[in-house]
Amino acid sequence: MQRDTKKRRKPHPAVKDGSRRRAGARRKKARTVSLMASASDSNEIVDRILNYYRPLKKPVTLRLDADVIAWFKKDGKRYQTRINEALRKVMEREMKKRE
Repeated sequence: MQRDTKKRRKPHPAVKDGSRRRAGARRKKARTVSLMASASDSNEIVDRILNYYRPLKKPVTLRLDADVIAWFKKDGKRYQTRINEALRKVMEREMKKRE
């Protein structure tokens, strides 16, 4: 008979639903911007909205060549963000070609 050697995490005593959040912990809410202006200020409104815009992130598993990953990692942390920015530039360039 084998013994189960995995340690099971017990939920925090203050948490009743089994989630890892502590009781009283709040989730961060997205900021909303109240913009009331005339149509002539539409460019300013768009600029203000874009300052708060954060696209949704979706976790994926992606197989990349080791040398490509090493090249992005050589500049330190946030290499995934830099990969995302590089892919976005390619995407935007391709979208302009199709217009």
